[in-house]
Amino acid sequence: MVDICDLDLIGSKLEQNGLVINLTKEYYQQQVIEQQEAQELLQKCDIANLVGDRIVKQALEMRLAKEISVKRIAGVPFLMIYKFQHR
Repeated sequence: MVDICDLDLIGSKLEQNGLVINLTKEYYQQQVIEQQEAQELLQKCDIANLVGDRIVKQALEMRLAKEISVKRIAGVPFLMIYKFQHR
């Protein structure tokens, strides 16, 4: 599982219809990564929790999800990806 948030959103508090989400440094910023590393992590992971315009756009461009799966909270895109594999 990977949790990736656009760096400029770290420390933000998003509020919408009684829902409050704190994008804390402790949860989302264990490590700062570049776009190429994010792509590699997204290719390898089974579960991804993504927050922000750039990382969600990257996942969509990689065809890991479709636009209809993206939710917005206070205007910020959120995307959760679960990969299921048949063996």
